[in-house]
Amino acid sequence: MKRLIIALFITLFTAQISLAQNAATEKELKELSQLKWQWMADKNVDKLAVLFDDRAKFVHMSGSWKKARELEIIETGSIWYKKATVHDVAVEVFGNTAIVWSRITLDAVVRTNEVSTEFTVTEIFQKQGSDWKLLDLTFSSVRDTHEIEK
Repeated sequence: MKRLIIALFITLFTAQISLAQNAATEKELKELSQLKWQWMADKNVDKLAVLFDDRAKFVHMSGSWKKARELEIIETGSIWYKKATVHDVAVEVFGNTAIVWSRITLDAVVRTNEVSTEFTVTEIFQKQGSDWKLLDLTFSSVRDTHEIEK
């Protein structure tokens, strides 16, 4: 009986540690995602180049491309991500991979047109060493009533 109680205590303690680590990871990813939006608004391609994995893909309403093209688009301002207002975020962690879903209103200048669009953005991150790297960023156009199921 004593061994059973000890085993149960160890199991509960381990579960609490795991939940705390998961909550910390979710918080870290939410903050990183938010920083990414600011770096995009600021056209800070140096910080984005470190965040984006070399094999990263970006899916927009007008096409899909890789890291170099996304950085060029941001740097030249052919798409200027002026402001991303984040309404809702959900994070799921699967080992060293995480998915961040964000419902946003994106105020942007696309070529010379000012636009404001509702999106659900899917970001896939992978832990590489001590850093999270963005593998994929996909914009899905949605209605403003869209909700992210948690």
